[in-house]
Amino acid sequence: TLLRMLAGFERPTEGRIYLDGVDITDMPPYERPINMMFQSYALFPHMTVADNIAFGLKQDKLAKSEIEARVAEMLKLVQMTQYAKRKPHQLSGGQRQRVALARSLAKKPKLLLLDEPMGALDKKLRSQMQLELVEIIERVGVTCVMVTHDQEEAMTMAERIAIMHLGWIAQIGSPIDIYETPTSRLVCEFIGSVNLFEGEVIEDMEGHALIRSPELERNIYVGHGVSTSVEDKHITYALRPEKLLITAEQPGFEYNWSRGKVHDIAYLGGHSVFYVELPGGKLVQSFVANAERQGARPTWGDEVYVWWEDDSGVVLRS
Repeated sequence: TLLRMLAGFERPTEGRIYLDGVDITDMPPYERPINMMFQSYALFPHMTVADNIAFGLKQDKLAKSEIEARVAEMLKLVQMTQYAKRKPHQLSGGQRQRVALARSLAKKPKLLLLDEPMGALDKKLRSQMQLELVEIIERVGVTCVMVTHDQEEAMTMAERIAIMHLGWIAQIGSPIDIYETPTSRLVCEFIGSVNLFEGEVIEDMEGHALIRSPELERNIYVGHGVSTSVEDKHITYALRPEKLLITAEQPGFEYNWSRGKVHDIAYLGGHSVFYVELPGGKLVQSFVANAERQGARPTWGDEVYVWWEDDSGVVLRS
């Protein structure tokens, strides 16, 4: 719906839409300096690659020489010059996507809208095309709004991410902000894996806070103060799996560790996911990098300890 409003196909019930300082709310779609690239690419099957790219330029009745120059420029940009005379059915998925992108950029829009552009590609090609797409868009210098349900894709491609929930924006920020400092449990769980502990603040000072959680044997020490109301001290402590560390020896400090037993292990090549069962029965995840080919590490059923630094987690109020 948001993309359709930006493109001019839906009218907002309230508020105005500004593009580069100009109010475009009442402007019809064909007058807006906005182009859209669809998930299905929507290439014209009876036209060649060059004709597909030239279509919008011909609609604008540009001079033939200018159209030819712009098409050649776009083909070079997406590295498809040698495929200019081919039809869409003679291209691979990645090549079709490049043509769709070239067609979208040919009219030099102020804003490019992308609707799940990688949805039709396989995983390996998707990863390759994500970086390629970012490089092309940066080279052209066009502002881009992309809708995706793939969190990894958003983290790879975006400078700013807006997470939407039930029509509202839950949080806006850089990929690092969204991942490392989420403002709510919803955002925290939406991006990446996370271990969540319910607890209450039992000591709140300017430089640190202590949190008691029934799911952990020991209190959580946080290296900064936590703003809580006098009435409600309840919080959720969020800890990413790569920040939860596993050791066979008992840590020598008072806080931020627990005993556990290795319940399951998922070997994923570059790293392994350890599922550790805590004394209270809660399962937590720990990501361990497989830096050594044959390194000694815990196995199923081993008694272990999990621990974390005092600045590793995030305290969430909602």
